[in-house]
Amino acid sequence: MDEIEFLSLSDIDEAEIIALMNNPLVGKQMPLLAGGFSAEDCRAFLAAKQKLWDEHGFGPWAFRINGAFAGWGGLQPQDGDADFGLVLHPDYWGWGWKIFKKMREKAFGPMQLASITILLPPSRPNTKAVRRGGFVQDGELVVGGARFLRFRLKNPAL
Repeated sequence: MDEIEFLSLSDIDEAEIIALMNNPLVGKQMPLLAGGFSAEDCRAFLAAKQKLWDEHGFGPWAFRINGAFAGWGGLQPQDGDADFGLVLHPDYWGWGWKIFKKMREKAFGPMQLASITILLPPSRPNTKAVRRGGFVQDGELVVGGARFLRFRLKNPAL
């Protein structure tokens, strides 16, 4: 049986996070990740992600699939929205939908969010999966100097 575990990012060895973030295929999907990801970058990243949890009560998780570190992501505060982000090792790219469904259940169940967003760089023209998930394009946003297309999924219960 396929098993997805949600863990604190601090439960993952920094070397595994650094290797993921420096994977060339991952880097192509992340316009804000330029110039490599060092041990210093990793410590700052972990501190920033923990701060989200401390200040907002939610933030990104680490994911293990069948016992192996597969990536990180989840819901993060972004300009008043809860934004879903996902960074998976290429070996686990087929797992995104399963992870998203679990996050959507948390967002619209216990968290009672009115909506969630996804930000995609314009360099990712294929938005079919996002649209199939019920998201509709909802403007653009500039984050860290990079432009993103914003897609929104509304909570059907609200």
